Amino acid sequence: MSKLFLVPTPIGNLQDITFRAVDVLGKVDLILAEDTRQTKKLLNHYKINTPLQSHHMFNEHKSVEAVCSKILDGMTIALVSDAGTPGISDPGFLLVRTCVEKDIPVETLPGPTALIPALVNSGLPCDRFSFEGFLPPKKGRNKRITGLTEETRTMIFYESPYRLVKTLDELAIHFGPGRYASVSRELSKIFEENIRGTLSFLSEYYTNKPPKGEIVIVVAGRRD
Repeated sequence: MSKLFLVPTPIGNLQDITFRAVDVLGKVDLILAEDTRQTKKLLNHYKINTPLQSHHMFNEHKSVEAVCSKILDGMTIALVSDAGTPGISDPGFLLVRTCVEKDIPVETLPGPTALIPALVNSGLPCDRFSFEGFLPPKKGRNKRITGLTEETRTMIFYESPYRLVKTLDELAIHFGPGRYASVSRELSKIFEENIRGTLSFLSEYYTNKPPKGEIVIVVAGRRD
């Protein structure tokens, strides 16, 4: 039966992909990729020759109906992002929702995502947590952070290396400079780094050592 597969891809180390994911990517009729150039590197590594088509945040509203039509006509399609699980701070939600509305089967494979290893590695409680993704760069940013001041669960944020220190400083203002946190950088890659401490310590650390790469911030929730 034709369907849509959501296939997680490695966040760094190319070995962090399941046998099943490789099998699905090799058998589907078409792979929708956030960046075809990036996905091509992965496909070449595993000798997968499935056709690629671009599907990203700038064209998904225009292409979603055409993709659904292809599945309804009998094609089986896989969606991948540059890294991690589609739909988690990456394109995917709109296509999945549209498929669900059209009664198109959707199957999501388990696999890599940066937030879980960063959370578990932080040493902070991970039985309950709040994933916040990327904070708004400008409009709505302060409101979002203010709304989290009473959050008691561990909080997880994705961040750009260029805004890391700014974000740590803003979190320190709202949560207090002594709030414990962890910064995970380049997870699963050669230069992986996990630094733990207070928000003020982390801000000073990365002020003196400007970061590079993909970053996850994990922050302790408020204690009564």
